[in-house]
Amino acid sequence: MNASTGSGSAVSRRGFLGFAAAAASLPLLAACGGSGGSASGAGGTTLKVWDMPWGPPEYTKAAQTLVDGYSGPDGTKATYQSTQWANYYQTFASAVASKTGPAVSSGGGFQAFQFADQGAIAYADDLVGSLKKSGAYDDFLPGTFDSLKTDKGYVAVPWQLDMRVLSYRKSLLEKAGVEAPTDWDSFITAGKALKKIGVIGYGTATGAGALLGEQSILAMMINNGGGLFAEDGKPDCVTDRNIETLQFYQQLSREGIIDPAAVSYTSANLNSDWKAKKVGMGFSVPSLRASLDETDDDIQVASPLTGPHGDKGTLYYVNNLMMYSNTPSQQASEAFMTWYLDQMKSYWQKGLLQALPVRKSIVDLPEFQKDANMVKAVKEWQPVAKTFAAKSTKIVSSLNAVDGGQAFTAFAQQVVQGETDPKTALATLQKGIESVM
Repeated sequence: MNASTGSGSAVSRRGFLGFAAAAASLPLLAACGGSGGSASGAGGTTLKVWDMPWGPPEYTKAAQTLVDGYSGPDGTKATYQSTQWANYYQTFASAVASKTGPAVSSGGGFQAFQFADQGAIAYADDLVGSLKKSGAYDDFLPGTFDSLKTDKGYVAVPWQLDMRVLSYRKSLLEKAGVEAPTDWDSFITAGKALKKIGVIGYGTATGAGALLGEQSILAMMINNGGGLFAEDGKPDCVTDRNIETLQFYQQLSREGIIDPAAVSYTSANLNSDWKAKKVGMGFSVPSLRASLDETDDDIQVASPLTGPHGDKGTLYYVNNLMMYSNTPSQQASEAFMTWYLDQMKSYWQKGLLQALPVRKSIVDLPEFQKDANMVKAVKEWQPVAKTFAAKSTKIVSSLNAVDGGQAFTAFAQQVVQGETDPKTALATLQKGIESVM
């Protein structure tokens, strides 16, 4: 699965959706023997590096060439293994339990938190300290490390971002005679104008497997200074700001700006409508244009909307690289990570990733600067973006059961239909969240 599809990266940044039961059934058993994280190689240790298919086949090929070419201190080598998204949690959990897993890996956005709770993660505090000492830490976008810090330390280090931004089709807004919206009122105005020309004003999807709908709603909650949690990390859905956000969605539904079919739309349905120029505006990934194989500039990323109280914000996920405690040499793992964080720029230079980078030096690359939408997402949206834990700043492993869980999906479907009382819908959502945390 690609991390940046037109509908959003469904598994890449969510963590373990649908796999919570697997976590319970695959505890970290004390295994006899095993050679997790390494193998003996000529001249020194060989680290196992597992990675997900974050892009086209060319990405995996480039990643393998890069990792397999690593030559570290004391002759340390690395071997690359691509791990498919299908059943990926079971793959990792089984390998970790039998001590045959990797020393370093990428993976789901909440994966490091889950395995840290089980004692399988090597905290990255020393690595972060060395990055600060060398000055490399300052090259990372603000807040990206903070999202990976727990009470026990850093569970991982950031390497790419998955963000929700407001996109619009310029030709349709011009045909409707309106400018790109800058706040909630102008969003309604633009939506009404698009409806008059027979276009869906706000494209979204909350059908089977479509996570973009619920993520968009949370993005708008954050845009209004809200979120699903209080600052202390406890579920706190029924707030004035969240109620106000749902009232906004009720207006979108009442005005016919949201397509009634959105409640059953899949990601493929929504992408088809975008491609057929039936959608004027909607939240998606910054690379939506590339995801739809469009080469012109008709799909553009808007600036962050200003909420009713002057707030700005959106939802993002910090995809990360993690180290495992079952390694023959923590120093070797950290040395590899330091090297890899400097080398990963090649993926963007070769156009192999549609995700946003976390390093300013990669953003400044001419290859990245060619895409105005991606640049705008980094420059304008990333500074105001918050994680799924908002309004808290702490991510916990149990969020994997919330993001994309049954309660949140049912909630999103109610919201786009616009028929349920906002306070009632939020109260039901909070009960669902509390039941899995």
